[in-house]
Amino acid sequence: MTASSTSTAYESASGLVHGKFRFFPVRVVATRRLGPSMVRITFAGDALREFAGGGRDQSFSLFLPQPGQHAPIVPFDAGDGWFAQWRAMPEDERAVMRSYTVRSQNRRYHEVDVDFVLHGTGSSSSGPAGPASRWAAEAVPGDRAVLLGPASEDNRSIGFQPPEGTDWVLLAADETALPAAAAILEWLPEGLRARAWIEVPDLKDTQELLSPAEADITWLIRDPLRRPGSLLAEEIGGAVFPDGAPYAWIAGESGMVRTLRRHLVGERGIDRGRVEFSGYWRLGATEEDLRTEKITEAVAQDAGEAR
Repeated sequence: MTASSTSTAYESASGLVHGKFRFFPVRVVATRRLGPSMVRITFAGDALREFAGGGRDQSFSLFLPQPGQHAPIVPFDAGDGWFAQWRAMPEDERAVMRSYTVRSQNRRYHEVDVDFVLHGTGSSSSGPAGPASRWAAEAVPGDRAVLLGPASEDNRSIGFQPPEGTDWVLLAADETALPAAAAILEWLPEGLRARAWIEVPDLKDTQELLSPAEADITWLIRDPLRRPGSLLAEEIGGAVFPDGAPYAWIAGESGMVRTLRRHLVGERGIDRGRVEFSGYWRLGATEEDLRTEKITEAVAQDAGEAR
C-alpha cells in the first residue's frame, strides 16, 4: 500500500461507529506551552465535524503512534471487538492508548484542544515520562493521532452530573484534572456558587480560569517532597463550606481522591450520590497497570457471576 493510499484509508476511517462512540482520525495543527508542566495540543480533522463532546469532564481515548510510525495503528474495522483486536496486536506495533479529557472544542473549525501534563519531561514531579508525555512534548503540526470519542453529546463519558437542587459545587483537582475542572467552570450556570481547589507542581502552571458561576478558585503549589494531593486534602479538610446542598467533583491521583471522598462523605456528611470521583492516575502505576487491573477484576467478576 502506498503512502497516499494509506493516508486516504486513514482519513476515511472516521465513518466507523461503535454505539455512541466513533474513531476520529486527526492531525496536530498547533501546540502551546501553558507552563512548565503542561502543553496544549490542538487537533483538527474533517472527521471532527461529527465529534459531539458534551463539555465538562468529557473523556475519550487517544491513540498515538509508536516511535517510527507515521500514524497510529488502530483496528478501525473491528466494530465492537476493537479493544480485543487492539490488545491482540504486538505491543510494539499497536497504537499507544491513553485516556484524556477535552479541554475545549471548536465546532466551526472542527478542532479539539487537549491539555497534556508533561510527566517527567519538565518540572512536574508526578512521575516518570510515559509515551504520551514524550509524544506531547515533541509534537509538531502534521503529527497524526486518533480519538475514540463521542458521536452523541448524551454519552456515558461525562462524570460531572450535578442533580437538581444543587446549591453549590465543590471541585478538587490536581494538574491532570485541571483541564476538566477548567471546562466544568466554563460550563457552570451563571450565579451558581462554586469552590475550586487546584494543586499544581509549579506556580507558573496556574492559569486564568473563567466561569459564569460565582467561583472562588484556590491554587495550591505542591511541595515536591510531599505526595501529590496532600495539600488538596489538607486545605479542603480545613475549609468552611457554604450553606446548602453541595455537589462535589474530585479527580486526580487515586490516593488523594479516596482520601477526599472519605472526608466528604464520612466527616462532612455529604450524600454519596452527590460526590463524583475519578482516579485519573495512581502514584507508582502506569496506565497499562491500571487497565490490566480493571480487566482482571472484570474477568473475576464475570467468573463469579457464572458460578
